[in-house]
Amino acid sequence: MQPRTRSSAPTVAEAGAWADVLVRRGLLHRAVLVPSGQWLVQYEPEGPVRVVAGPAEIVELAAAIQYRIRSKEPRTR
Repeated sequence: MQPRTRSSAPTVAEAGAWADVLVRRGLLHRAVLVPSGQWLVQYEPEGPVRVVAGPAEIVELAAAIQYRIRSKEPRTR
């Protein structure tokens, strides 16, 4: 399957939606947008804080997490 290409860059709203989903599903502990446009991401409550440059990197992070989850699931087709 070919990866999809985007017609536009991810927006802050899209990144926020993905960050919210990742936190609600327990895949991230915290994701916070800071005034500089960067995101602070933490995988575990006591884990280190990672600085993510902007919306595109949040969407890439969500895609990487989805890929990791899907690659672990058994194929039933």
